[in-house]
Amino acid sequence: MDDSKPVLTVEGRIATVSLQRPAVANRLSPEDVRTLRDHVTAVNEMEHVLVLRFTGAGKYFCSGYDIGALAGKADEGAVNFGDAMDVIEQARPITIAAIHGGVYGGATDLCLACDFRIGVPDCDMFMPAARLGLHFYRGGLERYVSRLGLNAAKHLFLTTDRIDAQTMLRIGFLTEIVPADGLQARVGELSTQLASMAPISLLGMKRHLNAIARGELDAAALARDQHRSETSQDLREGAAAWKEKRAPVFTGK
Repeated sequence: MDDSKPVLTVEGRIATVSLQRPAVANRLSPEDVRTLRDHVTAVNEMEHVLVLRFTGAGKYFCSGYDIGALAGKADEGAVNFGDAMDVIEQARPITIAAIHGGVYGGATDLCLACDFRIGVPDCDMFMPAARLGLHFYRGGLERYVSRLGLNAAKHLFLTTDRIDAQTMLRIGFLTEIVPADGLQARVGELSTQLASMAPISLLGMKRHLNAIARGELDAAALARDQHRSETSQDLREGAAAWKEKRAPVFTGK
């Protein structure tokens, strides 16, 4: 495997993590997983960044975790991979997976950890854990059930069937499908749209929606965020911009 770790770039309010191992279908080594965590941690500290995107180089989006590492050290196994996917789900910015090709194994959970998943007609997915003798980790199981429903989760995990883009869309794995030559433009358009929103309400609602999906809503934290929004300069700016029929300029205050 080459030494091309995931690369982080930041332009204004939008950050992008690019998987850079096209020769091996962007499969993730233990070092890649640590790098992903480091990138998300770094972006979380960039208060101006509101959108974090995940992309892949080459034909495939990502073929998941390096199977050869599963029998390695304890800190390089599937549990550590799952911890990194939890970090992605809990990322402060809104996250988008730009799925230009096949997505397999643990990479399907990386996508489910994102808030939006934009795919193309030729993308497909499958979860081979049962075929490999691997019991999936808790966070991934929860994401499959909360996002796709129990029936779809059982089908994908227990049969290991490969499904196509239309089925991925039908069960909720994909947010939408766009032509392959329009993927970059659509992801850019969505990124710009999200980055134009009021940060306090945008990021707060993401966090609480995810908590609701898990049955873990913190009502007190929700009330605090509502109060913060209702007393913010951004709410006054949003109301003024609506009245004046202009684009608002939010500051996150």
